[in-house]
Amino acid sequence: MDEQILERFNEFVKRRSLRRTTQRDSIVRSIFAKDEHFTSEELFERIRRTDKRASRATVYRTISLLVEAGLLREIDIGGEEKTYDPNFLDKPSHNHLVCIDCGKVVEFEDLNIDLLNDCVTRRLGFRPMRQSIHIEAGCEQLRLKGICPNLLATRLSGKRIKKR
Repeated sequence: MDEQILERFNEFVKRRSLRRTTQRDSIVRSIFAKDEHFTSEELFERIRRTDKRASRATVYRTISLLVEAGLLREIDIGGEEKTYDPNFLDKPSHNHLVCIDCGKVVEFEDLNIDLLNDCVTRRLGFRPMRQSIHIEAGCEQLRLKGICPNLLATRLSGKRIKKR
């Protein structure tokens, strides 16, 4: 994890006249230890494996503070739960391909899309700040071979599968 993220978060917490706590620091470290999307519940379960005293309320509040501080982004990848993305700081042009069969999320970048978005926004009188595209697609392996290893892994792990 980049220690600058924790420093920026702690400065934000201080400006808001909140206390710095070891539990919040632990939550921030856990979020930014991986470049994975997560829901609040998934993060809570991950943290509970190492800290049985972790509070669900503290996890949820810390996520909200990170979003407010601009260090974490809430993204729409379908489904009913909010999903969070910790790795947009390095990639402000952020796109997701979501498999409607197994729920796998693939991030991608494309200079052509960036150029198109830049042209469209400027033509319409705007200045682009950031862009995010969400594409839902069916699993090609499932369609062609009748089986998808991602679907099997998702079901075995107990993770949620997006509703169509």
